[in-house]
Amino acid sequence: MDRSDVTIRIREAMRTKGYRFADIADHLGLDKTWTTAALLGQHPFTADRARHVARLLELPDEAVAVLQEIPARGSLESVPPTDPTMYRIYEAMQVYGTTIKALINEDFGDGIMSAINFSLSVDREDTDQGSRVRITLDGAFLPFRAPEEW
Repeated sequence: MDRSDVTIRIREAMRTKGYRFADIADHLGLDKTWTTAALLGQHPFTADRARHVARLLELPDEAVAVLQEIPARGSLESVPPTDPTMYRIYEAMQVYGTTIKALINEDFGDGIMSAINFSLSVDREDTDQGSRVRITLDGAFLPFRAPEEW
């Protein structure tokens, strides 16, 4: 059993049991976005949480060890992605990526936003003009250092 097998079983169990990602996150006492990424194979669970997921979704015992493995992160099958939702996010980064970088550098200096010390939220906002998707990226700023500063 490998990670893709476990992910397929997770999605099947969620469908069968009528669970949403938010439901599982609530059961685990974890953030919905992080939990979703972990269930889709992008983060490892602790041993206790892996056992909890396996019990909740009635996964086979061997899934517990797989859920704890450090993954090879990155789940795009192609670049640019072909899924319309992922493509539009990719497209937004193509258009606004240089703007985001310029504004980070202007406000913080020479450096990057970390995706290691990082959180992401995806929220729904209903307005008079219809539903809106609000995506928040929240990462620590890491300044670049010159070799003489090492």
